Amino acid sequence: MKGLVFIVIVVLCFQKTYAQSVDRYLFPIQPGQTASLAGTLGELRSNHFHTGIDIRTNNQIGFAVLAVKDGYISRAAMSPGGYGNVLYVTHPDGNTSVYAHLDSFKGKLEQYVLQEQYRRKTFEIDLYFRQNQFPVAKGDTIALSGNTGSSSGPHLHFDIRDKNNLALDPLSFNFPEVIDNATPYTEKLALKTLNINARINDRFGRQEFYVQRNGNDFFLPFPILAYGSIGIELIAKDKLAAGSPFFGGVNFIEVFEDEQLIFKQSIEKLDLTEGRAINALISFRSLRGSNNKFYKLYVDDGNSLPFYPNAVNSGKITVKEGDEKSIKIIYKDIFNNSSSLQFKLKGSLPAKELLLDNTSKPSLRKEILDNTLVLTADRPIAEKSMALLYYKNSIDTLEPTYGGKYSSTYLVDLTKKLPDSVKLATEQYTTYFKAMVPSATAYTYYSDDAEIFFPKGSLYDTLYLTVKNNKYQDATEYISIGDPLTPLHKFISISWKCDKASVWNESWAVYKKSGNDLAYIGGSLINGRIKFNTRDFGTFQLAQDTIPPNIKPISITNTRVIFKIKDNLSGIDKYEVNINGKWLLMHLDGKSGTIKSERLNKNEILKGELVLIVKDRAGNVETYKQIIP
Repeated sequence: MKGLVFIVIVVLCFQKTYAQSVDRYLFPIQPGQTASLAGTLGELRSNHFHTGIDIRTNNQIGFAVLAVKDGYISRAAMSPGGYGNVLYVTHPDGNTSVYAHLDSFKGKLEQYVLQEQYRRKTFEIDLYFRQNQFPVAKGDTIALSGNTGSSSGPHLHFDIRDKNNLALDPLSFNFPEVIDNATPYTEKLALKTLNINARINDRFGRQEFYVQRNGNDFFLPFPILAYGSIGIELIAKDKLAAGSPFFGGVNFIEVFEDEQLIFKQSIEKLDLTEGRAINALISFRSLRGSNNKFYKLYVDDGNSLPFYPNAVNSGKITVKEGDEKSIKIIYKDIFNNSSSLQFKLKGSLPAKELLLDNTSKPSLRKEILDNTLVLTADRPIAEKSMALLYYKNSIDTLEPTYGGKYSSTYLVDLTKKLPDSVKLATEQYTTYFKAMVPSATAYTYYSDDAEIFFPKGSLYDTLYLTVKNNKYQDATEYISIGDPLTPLHKFISISWKCDKASVWNESWAVYKKSGNDLAYIGGSLINGRIKFNTRDFGTFQLAQDTIPPNIKPISITNTRVIFKIKDNLSGIDKYEVNINGKWLLMHLDGKSGTIKSERLNKNEILKGELVLIVKDRAGNVETYKQIIP
């Protein structure tokens, strides 16, 4: 009897193991071999969350990409940017697997997509399929890996999405090919004052600190003086394997204040429609200023992300005079590899520490931090030297808030009213404040120079809108709107009154200025004003593009045609190749500007008059002609 029971148990265990093996998702690249990753779900990118894993392919293209489970191909798309060539496979469990940056599709789908491109006469295509149109079995080769779209190198981007189109963490599916025993680590800690009365080391604003390491744990060897409401920010990275040069995001973070849990971040799935909400989770100012990606370990008012259970006071720490607070941050990856950071906050009522100097001529540095205008003079100021705040119908005086040997700082509370200008000694600063824009509702700013519409949900926090409309020395018109270090969640619409509206035509456009570079925005003439949309604050100017695109032939044979096309300013809008009047498909690589032909009939040679027409966004056209013998 005991033997029979033993046999039954063994059989049941085998059946359970077999069922788990059959049900398990297959790894999409070289299953059974240890994989190397270059990115994970939740990793912080420049303006979005990474929604899956990036599987390295040894800097090569052409690896077989396998269906991870039975199902059917529900979507296929090709484009010069973004995911490039991408496939979506829907499975019986309701999930959809996504395979991006592919070099090419395989099987019957490959020919079907090619025929549709020729039928529609377009390279860029996005096709949806019926359930039984292109069925696949687990392990089928559905594509070859590549480097298409916005990929920075050959690899496979792989997503798994649920029936609600939420991105799940592929590593939660227990792929044995992925081995990670490396602990996360931190480079920097930052502390930020969260209201006008708060201080860090007697200063208002944000301060960064390099940390020291002891094994898997990190620490600050000295206490930090603090007062008021304080927020913690952290650069945390997850090494994807021991010795790997690649890093992923740290999705699981806990903050303890004197052993009490006050903040928890847990990123297990992502809403694909809210990728830009990363701007509420990170320090956007640090990202744009120094390209450092700091996690905010507190929840701002404009942060509606669902990652924060058990946040006490939104993770914000209140420090009073005489307090001594021990802070411990524990962060881990999905494999439970864990590290920690510890430091102390010492409550200290800030002193002014003003030094008298009545003779120096200061210059002002200006910055808006949350609800506060920070004016920093590069000289110590006499204790009774007042800043003059000019409003439309009044003048206020403001004492320096604090100072030292090398500077003096004035803090202006913008929640009360917005000054038109500030005067300190002989220096006068025009603020260009125009309105206080709420974040929770739609809002339109009206003036003679511009109308700006903010749809509901376009802002993460109250905006103190600045607008400056003027001309450069060469008479080029520009308008500066807001602070480039303030993020926008949605597009805003601008209707701009400018002199060039009288001569506006297709060759003119609005461009966003970044240093000496101009990025095409577009725009149109409506009721005598230039209207355009933007999802970034900054300086916008009008420019005219009268130079046609450049065409460079690379290879022209009877089997393949390759060109490089580029434009000096507005960018390529359209291109088309015909041979003897017959349309020829050209694949565009958005990174290099290379276009390569693909014939519908591989047995048909390319022969006769080739005509390539390229048009830029300003309407300039360049034509290339050649006889293929």
